Amino acid sequence: MVKRHHQIDFASGALVFPGGKTHDGDKDERWSEHAIGWNNLDAVQRTLRIGAIREAFEETGILLAQTAQGAPFEGACDASARSAVETGEIAFIDVVRELGVRLDLDALATFARWITPIIMPKRFDTWFYTISAPPRQVAACDGRETVDVEWISPREAIRLAAAGERTIIFPTLMNLQLLAEAESAEDCISRARQRRLVTVLPEVSEENGEPVLVLPPDAGYGPVSMPLKNLGA
Repeated sequence: MVKRHHQIDFASGALVFPGGKTHDGDKDERWSEHAIGWNNLDAVQRTLRIGAIREAFEETGILLAQTAQGAPFEGACDASARSAVETGEIAFIDVVRELGVRLDLDALATFARWITPIIMPKRFDTWFYTISAPPRQVAACDGRETVDVEWISPREAIRLAAAGERTIIFPTLMNLQLLAEAESAEDCISRARQRRLVTVLPEVSEENGEPVLVLPPDAGYGPVSMPLKNLGA
């Protein structure tokens, strides 16, 4: 997980999963020659997965790709290349092509999809994916959007949030709880591939005269109602 910079307007200072928004370059048809699983996915999923891998590269330095020999890419990622991709000076596809690797789109398992409630002034349609990171790659924050990076178990992250030692916003916390049900990374990925995806669009209800956010009962999170006053920014 990464810690967001305190000057960023959304989830300032919070512990979050690496991520961001898609860019026009994520739709480039040339990715067909540099991505595993291209023909197994529709245009939307291709773009989302390329964007997810690019954001992980920008924010952590981890590149989810395979070499020409079919092995996980485990080389060190150039910090200057990461920065140049983030600022748009270099296209991500050019970095991947120069390394001679292919993005592993097939390896990403859809974990969840959350859409911000309609009452919120700023809304997001967010897809979460799970994948095992290459064992020998070293994660490092970019120092701009993120100021720290740490490998942490879901249960430990939940404990730290409950103790007030970490700031974790509601959707992240719910997905940490879902992650914590798995016994291992492999079990997590297996569960994600088997679970029916139910889009989470929280709705506002009322309990004891207090407004609460309620999740779809069949989304896999159990019965959840969160008082609006308790939601993180």
